Amino acid sequence: EATMAESPVQVNLVPIEATSESFADYGQVIEASSDGDLFGPNDAQLDLSRGTPRFYIMRLEGRSFGFSTITHHANVTQCLGSVGGHVWYVGVAKPSLIEDADGERGTRVVESGSDGHLYAPPTVEEVRVFRFSGPKFVKLNRGTWHVGPLFSDSSMDFYNLELSNTNEVDHTRHSFEKKNGVIFRFEDNTSS
Repeated sequence: EATMAESPVQVNLVPIEATSESFADYGQVIEASSDGDLFGPNDAQLDLSRGTPRFYIMRLEGRSFGFSTITHHANVTQCLGSVGGHVWYVGVAKPSLIEDADGERGTRVVESGSDGHLYAPPTVEEVRVFRFSGPKFVKLNRGTWHVGPLFSDSSMDFYNLELSNTNEVDHTRHSFEKKNGVIFRFEDNTSS
């Protein structure tokens, strides 16, 4: 762990285009389907059972291409999408919830989250950045570590589906700068 006197190490990430295949470890990428299609595996597989769902448009401002903290929600699958299909990014790490406190600990460090759930902190090596473009949205699996949406415009609006109290009672944060001595940066690759 880094001490406060040390300056953080910058880790440069290369964004990955978000597709159903590339994003499978973190959730789902949902794209347009034909009207009348029946519910199936290409639809968002939601878990909103632990509270009152909240669907709203969230305005974000000044989201740069760097981060040092990451968050997860243990009680809900969160969905995010750009209003207008603009390019945006999200940093992620795989879910690390420990559902069975006795059976899954092994040699991992275990911490207690905002509502008392158990999890293993994310590692620097597992952090990825994904690029979302066009008319699609993301469904984050329960417990997926995430930061963003991040974007180059001064402000953007996003559809957000979570629970009514997600940000009050289900918001566990990990600081890579404080715990690992690391900050992450990436370049906007919208022209590629």
